[in-house]
Amino acid sequence: MSISPVRQSRLPREERRKQLRDAALQVFVENGYHATSMDDIAVAASVSKPVLYQHFPGKHELFLDLMDTQVTLLGSAVSEALASTTDNKARVLATVRSYFQFMDSPDRAYRLLFDSGLNNDPEVAARMEQLDHRFAADIAEVIAADTTLSDEEALLLGYGLTGVVQSSARHWASRAGDADRPELDTAADLTFRLAWRGISRFPKEQ
Repeated sequence: MSISPVRQSRLPREERRKQLRDAALQVFVENGYHATSMDDIAVAASVSKPVLYQHFPGKHELFLDLMDTQVTLLGSAVSEALASTTDNKARVLATVRSYFQFMDSPDRAYRLLFDSGLNNDPEVAARMEQLDHRFAADIAEVIAADTTLSDEEALLLGYGLTGVVQSSARHWASRAGDADRPELDTAADLTFRLAWRGISRFPKEQ
């Protein structure tokens, strides 16, 4: 027997959308995209399904809306870290740390980006490519400014470092609750040292 959602009083549109988005985020994180239905989200938000459809035309559109928010949050965190100092070594460390901090969010929203199971979805893939390019391009600016490498060579290395940071942070996040997992600062520092030692091998700009 299905359980009807508990009806709530009428909310202003933006408050209702926030409520629906918060509920959807929780359900997507817990169940994954494919195992989540609009019925699940409506129940989690304590609204009827028609109310949910008034704000979002379907599950895919709702997921992309949530994903866009996480892409913006991570992109902004990286940009702020790079702008936090003019010392390139410190900038790279701050950037790596910002990535780990994003993955450490209690809501585990990073799973919408990295564990969605929608890698072959063109719209999801485009958003991830945009995110990776932004990270790689920002790091490439640091590399190009600190070495004799060309912009294209620096961008190639930027993508390489993006992969290192992302893989390390995803592995670290997946071990949440493991007693042997390194603390955030330790994990970020280890990843940074690997990245920076690689960058520092290239000739310095004279």
